[in-house]
Amino acid sequence: MGDSGERPPAPLARTAMAFVLAGGRGSRLMELTDRRAKPAVFFGGKSRIIDFALSNAINSGIRRVAVATQYKAHSLIRHLQRGWNFLRPERNESFDILPASQRVSEHAWYQGTADAVFQNIDIIEDLAPRHIVLLAGDHIYKMDYEAMLQQHVAAGAEVTVSCMTVPRMEATGFGVMAVDETGRIVDFVEKPADPPAIPGQPDLALASMGIYVFETRFLIEQLRRDAAHPGSSHDFGKDIIPHLVARGGALAHRFETSCVRSSMEASPYWRDVGTVDAYWEANIDLTDVIPGLDLFDRDWPIWTYAEITPPAKFVHDVAGRRGEAVASLVSGGCIVSGASARRSLLFTNVHLHSFVKLEGAVLLPEVDVGRNARLTNVVVDRGVRIPEGLVVGEDPEADAARFRRTEKGICLITQAMLDRLA
Repeated sequence: MGDSGERPPAPLARTAMAFVLAGGRGSRLMELTDRRAKPAVFFGGKSRIIDFALSNAINSGIRRVAVATQYKAHSLIRHLQRGWNFLRPERNESFDILPASQRVSEHAWYQGTADAVFQNIDIIEDLAPRHIVLLAGDHIYKMDYEAMLQQHVAAGAEVTVSCMTVPRMEATGFGVMAVDETGRIVDFVEKPADPPAIPGQPDLALASMGIYVFETRFLIEQLRRDAAHPGSSHDFGKDIIPHLVARGGALAHRFETSCVRSSMEASPYWRDVGTVDAYWEANIDLTDVIPGLDLFDRDWPIWTYAEITPPAKFVHDVAGRRGEAVASLVSGGCIVSGASARRSLLFTNVHLHSFVKLEGAVLLPEVDVGRNARLTNVVVDRGVRIPEGLVVGEDPEADAARFRRTEKGICLITQAMLDRLA
């Protein structure tokens, strides 16, 4: 077969830039975000929440990435510097960390999501990407952004908004897109009591995922227009997107057409782990025989900063003092010493001492659990030292008096809470 000499069209991701908004506090995670921004919160045994958006960008073929940070950003910035410094300018790649630094005004930090991009227009213009893929840095999902870029260009849209299909009455907590038969967004309603249905699917609605694709020059025009508007809150969801919907230039992209699933994943997976309950559930769900999210998918790896740790170790083998873990995830550097863990997730360098019993426990890195402790349905913050004999998860009133206990009975434990008991 002869060679025509024509090159196939290059992937759009090659000339796109991913701009990740990672400045959110995540106050509903309570004390988990006292010292770190929500995107820097640990997830899944060795990752941080932001690793999912960044991994999606890299796996999609995007090689220009920027991350805007603001709230308590040190932990996040340190993670980004350690784990995401492999993008190299000499390979036409870039990775920029953009803290709020009053670059536009001496009095203005980032005032909203749109303002966070507006304040960095000069950096975007220097890199000159053809398209901007705007991402939230605080959701758990796997997605190929190339498919969304292709739809955006083919349709000639001003903005394409990624949406997930949800049962209509479960959409009351989201921004909901009303669309016509062509997928054009005709209305955008924030947290509606009666969400608009998808045409032809009366029981379903389209909820915004906070993922947007723009042609770069058009986005810059819109950001400058919005910045000059004194009544604007300078937010994409509240200002930019509704304006473009009213112009008729907004297109909905169905998440199910671009979500990445291994053979083990039955349905599209997206989670906002924005509460302690949701965070615990999403982590514990990973211990299922077939979890909704496949972290073992080698075709779409979740990149992160990987510490050099020894293998996990299980010691002692006598009745009542056997190091064991059942239906659990145990990360590198862990020592399970005569302790039992069931349906639990242990992050890096966790140490369980003899006669400890865990059930439904999410232990962040470097937690040390003293002898005879019993922990049920807990999230334990990084570096906490659980004293010998502590019992949590068996007496609701005692738990609520000592720790942060949710309506669903999950206890969040921090070192400061334990120190107050001493």
